[in-house]
Amino acid sequence: MEDSLIARAWHRRDRPGWKNFGIAMLALSVALLVALFSAAAAQEGRIALAAVTTIIALAIAAWVAITIVPALAKRTSLRWLAYQVDYRLTRDGGIYLAAIAILTLAAINTGNNLLFLILACMIAGIVMSWALSYATLTSIQLKLSLPEHIFAEQPVLAEIELRNEKQAWPSFSLLAVGGSRKSPGEILTRPVFFPYIPRQSAARQKVELRFPRRGVYRQDAFGIRTRFPFGFFEKTREVDSDTEITVYPRVEPTEQFYEILPLLSGEMASFFRGRGHELHSLREYHTTDSARFVDWKVTAKAARMMVREFAREDERRVMLVLDPFVGPPRAELGQLAVAEHTDRFERAVSTAACIAWHFHEIRSVMQFRTNRFSTPMAPAGEIVYDVLRELALIQPDNSAAGGAFLDELSNDREIFKIILTARAQRTIPTALWSSSYFLFIDRL
Repeated sequence: MEDSLIARAWHRRDRPGWKNFGIAMLALSVALLVALFSAAAAQEGRIALAAVTTIIALAIAAWVAITIVPALAKRTSLRWLAYQVDYRLTRDGGIYLAAIAILTLAAINTGNNLLFLILACMIAGIVMSWALSYATLTSIQLKLSLPEHIFAEQPVLAEIELRNEKQAWPSFSLLAVGGSRKSPGEILTRPVFFPYIPRQSAARQKVELRFPRRGVYRQDAFGIRTRFPFGFFEKTREVDSDTEITVYPRVEPTEQFYEILPLLSGEMASFFRGRGHELHSLREYHTTDSARFVDWKVTAKAARMMVREFAREDERRVMLVLDPFVGPPRAELGQLAVAEHTDRFERAVSTAACIAWHFHEIRSVMQFRTNRFSTPMAPAGEIVYDVLRELALIQPDNSAAGGAFLDELSNDREIFKIILTARAQRTIPTALWSSSYFLFIDRL
């Protein structure tokens, strides 16, 4: 092992850096010799020679400080100086420090050498604890891996990796925590324990996370915490992070969704009437109908011409629309009205997500629209995650100006539309009613 460490160190050596270091040591040695000669000359009374040699020694030292020291500093990694380590005194540490205080008073009052020896050993324990814990926390990198798609209220399995980049020393008893005590973070909400990480190796732990709401979650920093070796202090080193994830709305069907689905299916079936293979209904004959669709048996029983209507084969082409307008809450109702407003909008977003996921499961062709976002008409499996991402980020709109896109939808009467809106029925374009099924947010 020692041979391998020496070999790696020799292979990674910095030749220009070692060259500058050797020159600096040689120059400082010459300056030391000249300074000693200057002192000897001053003792013999040769003041002029002593002054000249002193100036020469100082000049050599100044040359090293100006030219070589900055070059060496640029080649030195000082990342360990930038580590922000927070200290918290534990209960055991408080008892230990109290014992040191009592022992200090006793040693000073009695002058007993044995008490001074014990006191020195106890203080050395604190210094040793600081040095070992600091060595344990340095050169540790943290990585959090999360699934690509995350849904609200559903558990996800994440992986935390701690990598020990130290050349020779392992790390012990580490906790990976989310952020600091002042800013705990939103993603990693509970600590994950790593008992041992060998040198130049990594350790991984699985952790189950759950996100209670849709939206964007951020983690500005993680913390690596330890009480190693004696537990007197709890040390936490912050690791900067720019982790940001988007959590989709919940897509698990609710009781409310199961109540809506049969009505929705019925409205779709009644809208899509045409020349398909599945019988839809019977109606009276019109002059524009083809004679091959006449149902002669029913005609004979009803004593009037009856024709068959069929469901079209493209009945799964739908447009899902979420109108984010919710209107301003009533001011006289206060915070309760604001909370109810928010809850209704969240239920609407969740319902839209359930409907989109349902069309994805039955392999429909779908388009999704809001007042600011639109997908192409495509198989639901190709756009469903774009839809869910938009639903994760969408916010309620309190201005009535955003409803112009509903007027645009009324121009397309060939596509069946499912529209979730909080607008009053009288404000909805009349042309939309014949080609749309409305889910009013205030009734969800």
